[in-house]
Amino acid sequence: MWRKAFVAVGVFLATMASAQVTVDIKIDSLQLFIGEQTGITLDVSMDANQHLVLPMLRNGDELVPNVEVVEVMDPDTIYLNEGKRVDVQQRYIIAAWDSSLYSLPPMEVMVDSQKYASKALALKVLTIDVDTLHVDEFFPPHGQMAPPFAWQDWKGAVYCSLLVVLLFMATLFLGDRLRKGKPIVRIIRRKKKLPPHEVAIDEIKRIQADRKWAEEDSKEYYTQLTDTLRTYIRERYGFNAMEMTSSEIIERLVSENDETALKELRDIFSTADLVKFAKWSTMINENDANLVAAMEYINQTKVEVDPNAKPEPEVIKETDKQRQNQVWVMRICGVLFLAAAIGLAVWVVWRVVDLLM
Repeated sequence: MWRKAFVAVGVFLATMASAQVTVDIKIDSLQLFIGEQTGITLDVSMDANQHLVLPMLRNGDELVPNVEVVEVMDPDTIYLNEGKRVDVQQRYIIAAWDSSLYSLPPMEVMVDSQKYASKALALKVLTIDVDTLHVDEFFPPHGQMAPPFAWQDWKGAVYCSLLVVLLFMATLFLGDRLRKGKPIVRIIRRKKKLPPHEVAIDEIKRIQADRKWAEEDSKEYYTQLTDTLRTYIRERYGFNAMEMTSSEIIERLVSENDETALKELRDIFSTADLVKFAKWSTMINENDANLVAAMEYINQTKVEVDPNAKPEPEVIKETDKQRQNQVWVMRICGVLFLAAAIGLAVWVVWRVVDLLM
């Protein structure tokens, strides 16, 4: 029986402890000058399932005469003991308008229709000493002071501004190159330039390997052979043999070649002219003989390259397809640069306005 009684008392006390409500209040400063502000914090601790009604104070209300509530802050709620308890803090900003020692009355709250009161507070308000003998030393209130310059706040806007300028310059540069039809970088590949006689001999060997020209189309065969010789003569002697007739070439080479070389060249050109213009038919052995004669002429008139001389590179310019691809890349880059510049410029303007406000 006694055991049951103790258990019941324990349960009752635990229930009362869990339902305990505490009300506390504190002030930030117990002493201030007329017109200064300070804060009051009302702290209520209770069970989470209880209902709380805070004091009905609004901006402009007076706690006591000459002590005014300047601002009522939003309450702050903190849950404790895994959500079983709750702590509610209510902040009030007050100001006093006359020097005196004030006793601020307790603040009352309602928890489940039951009143709970905080303790009273004391507040001492001091007046400002005024030197009535030196009235000229009184100055009006200072205006708003601009915050000091901080590089950390401005460096992002400054760097982005420089980037905007660079992006706009890059966009203008690409637009100018596109308008003038010029690429950013001209793609030029360089390879070792072969001597004219090596190029001509390689071409003659190719013609010799493809014998179908000699067997099926003598005109094409001699056209390729004479074009190879004309190209060699142009590179070797420096005049445009491609635009000259056979007789003009022979006359031009009289002072350059000996009679043996000229005879071989004259025979090749004579046969080629008969085949191309008089539809002359040639035999296979005759075609081979002219091919050998062409190689002998090149070997007799070639100039050997000094092995110690620095080879002259041959320049190969970019193709039309490469140029077209580069134009598309320039257009895409220009659009991306312009979009990035506009976006960064908008951000810089927003950032500067935000810093100046």
